[in-house]
Amino acid sequence: MSVNSLDLERFKSFEFIMGALLVGGITFAVLFSGWLFPGGGSDVNLAMRLTPPLADGSFPLGTDPLGRDILARVIIGGEISLKVGFYSALGAVVLGIVMGLLSGYYGGIVDMIVMRFADVQLALPFILLAITFIAVIGGGLTNMIILLIVSQWVQYARLVRGSVLSLKDREFILSAQAIGVRDWRILFQHLLPNLLGPVIVLMTLNVANNILLESSLTFLGLGVDPVIPSWGGMLAEGRTYLQTAWWISIFPGVAILLTVLGLNLLGDWLRDTLDPTGRTSQ
Repeated sequence: MSVNSLDLERFKSFEFIMGALLVGGITFAVLFSGWLFPGGGSDVNLAMRLTPPLADGSFPLGTDPLGRDILARVIIGGEISLKVGFYSALGAVVLGIVMGLLSGYYGGIVDMIVMRFADVQLALPFILLAITFIAVIGGGLTNMIILLIVSQWVQYARLVRGSVLSLKDREFILSAQAIGVRDWRILFQHLLPNLLGPVIVLMTLNVANNILLESSLTFLGLGVDPVIPSWGGMLAEGRTYLQTAWWISIFPGVAILLTVLGLNLLGDWLRDTLDPTGRTSQ
C-alpha cells in the first residue's frame, strides 16, 4: 500500500468518525430533549430576557427576548429539522424508485409520461413551487415534508431509470424473464438491490439539503408554525437582535452548520465505500 493510499484511507476513516460523531451527538440530544428540557423550551422568564451566554449558570447559551433558554430551543428545534430532513428524503426515495423502475423497465409510453412530467418538475424554480404550494395547501410540518417530496423525487427517478436501462439487458434479467418470473419480482428482487448504493448516498446528501431548505423556508415565514421551536424560526427571531444579542441567531446557525456538515461527511464516506470503482487501488 502506497503512502498516498494510506493517507487516503486515514482521511476516509476520519471523515466517517467526524460525521458519525456530529450526527450521532445531535440525534442523541434530540432523542432525549424531552427528558433534558421538560418545558419544551417554551418556559418564559422575562426577568432573564436577553441574558448573554455563560452569564448565568442556568442558561449556558443565553436567553431570547422572552427569557427562553436558547440551549433548550436549539436542541428541541433539532427534532423538527431532523424529521423534515429524514422523512422528506425517505418519501422522495420511495416515490422516485417506483417511478424510475417503471420508467426504465417498461419504456415506451410509460417512460415518456414519467420523464416529461419530470422535465416539467425540474423546470419549476423551487422557490416558486414552494410559494405556490404553501399558498394553496398551507404551511405546517406535514405540508413542508410533502413539498420536499414533490420537489425531489425526480432526482431519484432519473438516477434509478438510468441504472435500470443499463441493467435490464444483462444476462440475469433476461434469464429471469425467460423462465417466466413476474415483472414485480424482477423489479424489486433483481433490479432494486443493484441500485441501492447510489440511492443511499444521494439520500444522505439530500437529508442535509432538506434541513437547509426547511430552515430557509421557515426563516422566510413559509415553513413550520412559528410557535414550534425550529432552527429557521430562531434565525428569523434573532435577526433584529444581531447587534445586541447575537447569540439568538448564532447558535441555531451553528447547529445547522454542524448537522449538515456531519451528514455531508457521512454521504462522502458512503459514496467512497459503496462505489468500488472510486476507490484507490491498493
